[in-house]
Amino acid sequence: MKRLLAFVAAVLTGGAVLAASPATAATPGFWHTSGAQIVDASGAPVRMTGINWFGAETANYSPHGLWSRGYRDMLDQMAGLGYNTLRMPYSNQLFDAGSAPNSIDYAKNPDLQGLNGRQILDKIVAYAGVKGMRVLLDRHRPDSGAQSPLWYTSAYPESRWIADWTMLARHYQGNPTVIGADLHNEPHAIQGGGGACWGCGDAATDWRLAAERAGNAVLAANPDWLIVVEGIDCVDGTGEPRCGWWGGNLTGAKQFPVRLSKPDKLVYSAHEYATSVFPQPWFSDPAFPSNLPGLWDHFFGYLKKQNIAPVLLGEFGSTLTDPRDKVWLRELMKYAGTGAGGTSFTYWSWNPNSGDTGGILNDDWTTVNQAKQSILQPYLIPPSGGSGPGPDPVGACAVNYHVDNAWNGGFTATATLKNTGTATLDDWALGWNMPAGTQITSGWNATVNQSGQHVTAKAPTWAPNLAPGASVAIGFQATGNSTSTPSGFALGQTACTT
Repeated sequence: MKRLLAFVAAVLTGGAVLAASPATAATPGFWHTSGAQIVDASGAPVRMTGINWFGAETANYSPHGLWSRGYRDMLDQMAGLGYNTLRMPYSNQLFDAGSAPNSIDYAKNPDLQGLNGRQILDKIVAYAGVKGMRVLLDRHRPDSGAQSPLWYTSAYPESRWIADWTMLARHYQGNPTVIGADLHNEPHAIQGGGGACWGCGDAATDWRLAAERAGNAVLAANPDWLIVVEGIDCVDGTGEPRCGWWGGNLTGAKQFPVRLSKPDKLVYSAHEYATSVFPQPWFSDPAFPSNLPGLWDHFFGYLKKQNIAPVLLGEFGSTLTDPRDKVWLRELMKYAGTGAGGTSFTYWSWNPNSGDTGGILNDDWTTVNQAKQSILQPYLIPPSGGSGPGPDPVGACAVNYHVDNAWNGGFTATATLKNTGTATLDDWALGWNMPAGTQITSGWNATVNQSGQHVTAKAPTWAPNLAPGASVAIGFQATGNSTSTPSGFALGQTACTT
C-alpha cells in the first residue's frame, strides 16, 4: 500500500490482498513484451487496467470483505465496472500450515468453507478467468504483520521467498488467467541507513540483484509468466529528486537494468500516491500540477518513452479529501493515456478499508465511490474472452413483477424470483434497473440496494440458496411513479424471463 520516503519516520502499514486461480483459463495465450509494450501471444498490444483487492497478505489470510459479500459477486462487479486485471497481494505466511483463513461469511461463500489460503486463491483465480479478467500475484509481505524494506526477514529468508514463488509458478503453469509475479511490494531504504538499494552490488541489499535471482528462478519454473519488478524509494547519483515513494523510483534501472533469462518477460512497476497520503514537496511546488509529468518521466516514465520496457503503475490511490488529490489523479490518468498502448495500471484499492486511500467501494462494501470511478472510467479496458459459465452455473430464472400498493409519490411492489433451472442458486443476487425518477427506500426478503438506477437484491442470510423450482418474493417500497416498469432482471449475466 502507501509508501513513504526513506527519510520519513512514520511507517505506513500496507495491505492489499488478492486471490489467485488454478485451472480455468481465461482468454488463450500468454503475454510477453516488445520494447515498452506488453503484447499477447499473437503480438497484439494488451494493457492492464486493473484493481487491487487486498487481505490475503494480512492475518485474515483471505481477501477482505468476504464477511460482507460473496467473492463471485465482488468479481462480477469489478468486471462490470471495467477492471480487466486483479492484482492480488499475499504474504509468505499465507502458506504456513497454521494460517487459517478467517472473517469469511460462509453462507455467502459456501464453496470456500474448509479451504486453506492457496485454495481460496484458486477459487478467485478460477472465477476471475470466467469473467475474462487476468490475475497478477503480488508478494506483498513476508509475514502478515507489516511491510518489510527488504524481500526477506529472519523468519522468512530469501530461500523461502523464492521457493514460494516457484511453487506458485508451477501451480498455475498452463493457466493464462495468471499472468505473472510482482516479486516484492515496495522495497525501500530505512531511515538512518540500511534497507534496499539499487545497483550497489551488495547481494544482501541490492534489490536489482535479488529481483534477477527470483525472476530467473520463476522463469525456470514457468517461462510463460511476466516478471514485475518494482522500484525502490531513494537512488543516489540519478538526479533530483533522488527519493520518491516506496517502490516508486526506477531511476536506477537506466544504469543497472534487471537482467532476466527471458528479457521479453520483464515489466517494471512504480507506485504513486497523492498528497493526502504524504505531503511530498512537489505537491506544494508553485508549478503544481504542470510539474508532475516531468517528475513521472524522471522516476519511471522514461522507461516507456525510451522504449526500454513496459511500466505498470501497480498502486496509486487517494481519498480525494485534499483538492489537489483530484487534480493529481486526473493528471496521472492523462499521463497513463488511453487505449492498448497506454501505461498499464492497477488502482489501490477495491477495498474501502484502506486507511489512507479508501477504495472504489464505499464503506458498505457494495456501492461505488463515483468520484473516483468517474475519473478512472474513461481509461478502463473491460475484460473480454471469459471461459463461459462459472463453477456453479446460475441456470435459468423467471421474475414476476407486481405493484402491490400505490399512492401519490410512492408505491410498494414485489419481484418474485423463481429458479427455473436444474441447479440450486447459491448466494443469489438479482439485479434490475429502476425507471428514472424512482428510488427504493426499503426492502424485505432480500438485502436491497440501489445505486443510480441499478438495483441489487441479494439473498438473505437466513435463506441464501434457492432450490430448483423454488421462488422468493422480494418486496420493496419506493418513491416515484408506480406505472413505470423496471427492466433488465438478471442473475449475474443470465437474463431472467419476465
